Amino acid sequence: MNQVLMFLHILGALSMGFYIVLPFIIGKLGSMSLAAQEGAIATVSQLNRIAQFGLVVQLLTGGYLMTQGTYSVPWMIVVTLLFLAISAIGGIMGKPLRNILKGIQEKKEEPSETGKIRTLSALLTICFVVIVFFMVYSTII
Repeated sequence: MNQVLMFLHILGALSMGFYIVLPFIIGKLGSMSLAAQEGAIATVSQLNRIAQFGLVVQLLTGGYLMTQGTYSVPWMIVVTLLFLAISAIGGIMGKPLRNILKGIQEKKEEPSETGKIRTLSALLTICFVVIVFFMVYSTII
């Protein structure tokens, strides 16, 4: 049973893996045509939605696996806070992505929420890399 849940947990983590390259994608938006920006934002929005489903898988499988292992309380607190941060930032990012897509479809020249998406994507990447670090080195704290 633990092997199946670990497999599902890793699949959930893979679904969130695009958060690592997200700042690079968002950083290139300014140099793209409006049609390319629309496609990129639509793709990022869809991948963010998939990652949100992956976060639900992470919550369920990670919660169970945490009860089965011998992890320190500080590690569990740090990982839980990072998980909540990733969930919140990913959720918050949904509305600006929709607004940018709407602005592009209405032929506005410069999407108004691009700076917010840049900041949120950088925060997501940092949180994701840090939580992966703590998953790999679970005995560090």
